[in-house]
Amino acid sequence: MRYPKPSYIYTLINFLAILLLSCEGSAPKNKAAFVLQADAFEHYATYFNTMEDENIVQAVPNSEAWSWMKKNIPLFACPQKNVEEIYYFRWWSLRKHIKNTPQGYGITEFLVNRSYADKYNLISCALGHHIYEFRWLQDDTYLNQNIHLWYRGHNQGPMQKLYKFSSWTSDALYQRYLVNKDSSFLIDLHPDLVKDFSVWEHDRMRADGLFWQHDVKDGMEESLSGGRHVKNVRPTINSYMFANAKALSQISALAGDNKQQVYFEQKAETIRHLVQDKLWNKTDQFFETLTENGTSSAVKEAIGFIPWYFNLPEKNKGYEVAWEQLLKEEGFSAPFGITTAERRSPRFRSHGTGTCEWDGAVWPFATSQTLTALANVLNNYDQNVISKADYFKQLNLYVEAQYYRGRPYIGEYLDESTGYWLMGDRERSRYYNHSTFGDLIITGLVGLRPRDDEKIEVNPLIPPEKWDWFCLDNILYHGNIITIVWDKTGEKYNKGKGLNVFKNGKRIASSDKLEKLISE
Repeated sequence: MRYPKPSYIYTLINFLAILLLSCEGSAPKNKAAFVLQADAFEHYATYFNTMEDENIVQAVPNSEAWSWMKKNIPLFACPQKNVEEIYYFRWWSLRKHIKNTPQGYGITEFLVNRSYADKYNLISCALGHHIYEFRWLQDDTYLNQNIHLWYRGHNQGPMQKLYKFSSWTSDALYQRYLVNKDSSFLIDLHPDLVKDFSVWEHDRMRADGLFWQHDVKDGMEESLSGGRHVKNVRPTINSYMFANAKALSQISALAGDNKQQVYFEQKAETIRHLVQDKLWNKTDQFFETLTENGTSSAVKEAIGFIPWYFNLPEKNKGYEVAWEQLLKEEGFSAPFGITTAERRSPRFRSHGTGTCEWDGAVWPFATSQTLTALANVLNNYDQNVISKADYFKQLNLYVEAQYYRGRPYIGEYLDESTGYWLMGDRERSRYYNHSTFGDLIITGLVGLRPRDDEKIEVNPLIPPEKWDWFCLDNILYHGNIITIVWDKTGEKYNKGKGLNVFKNGKRIASSDKLEKLISE
């Protein structure tokens, strides 16, 4: 077992790490986009700046938005302009949540102060989303300092409200490592993450090895399967704990701790089998919440897709049949996105409006989880239930939903039939940092799949007949700049016909078709 360093050494190391990151960051020197010109997209930031009065300013004001974006984000161009616009809008709105604190950068969820937040107005509910999204920035400073703040920001220990909400933080940090390959950061954080896991086991694990959680502390209050005060066994927290255990096994291996590697691998496998044995409803063919009295809630909710976010369900066991529900109107398919509960339920949208209902309305938090899970199904499972066309359709609905009164917008939740943002006129809802988008474009739609080796894997989830071209450029991955170009005729970018992948400007993989590529 690893023990925390003496507090004075711990504090000194943390201080020096933050100081170095603040001075230099980790953006590569003398590396730039290969195909796209950044200034061609400046007009997006200019327009977004005109949409508001900027009544709340944190670390990066609107006046510096484009210069920040130009230095940090992957560039993206495609023929479908609403997809392209929302891509840049989400990066523009994301940097609004970078906050200067006396202890380094923090990342907020709401711009307005919330009474239930920790100091500096930080909330841990969407921390996993923040890590998945911020991992694609060229400067690691923001995310590194935010993580140090959460785990060491209160008397050299965790923030007081770190455990207020369920989280998949260890998983997210390992997935971030697969992008930047900074093993030293993970190894240094390893004891904190081991402690994190033990806290959840102490507070939320039942005698049978499954985990329970109040709906509200899953960030999903007013659901059909439970309530704010019941102790139900939910697919959410159990999938998170599986993923965290799996990640801790991998991080332990990086740290050279073979004993903990095996320990957490066994933990992960135990949780996997418990979820499959106890939460899979054979009648409904869906992962469902187990109630306090030990019976299935017998209602399908979008949280039943979360196991695939972490590749939890075993392959070739037939669990993928659950994804049929995403295609059905009586299931989760609605005009403006993926509902949080099945539409066939007599209790669908029965809780009213205005108190954070997860009884069917569309929540970007859940949508981004479901789309990440769906991308995993299409990449990692042999199945014939769901297709790239289904992913493309749902991503487009997600894009179309992110407008309010004709302008780009991201908020809390929306009506599944009209697309009306249910909290859209409340200041708290505006720029709600509670979901992902850039990560969905990069790892899902364009299909750069992070790996632990040096091969580059790309598997676009775009049906060939939809787009004749696209380009994702300036992606900092394993210390190199990756460029992914689809040019059906070869005449749009003059970099070759078909699908081409470049590493620091050198072609490393290509195909005439829009298909999966893995470099040598």
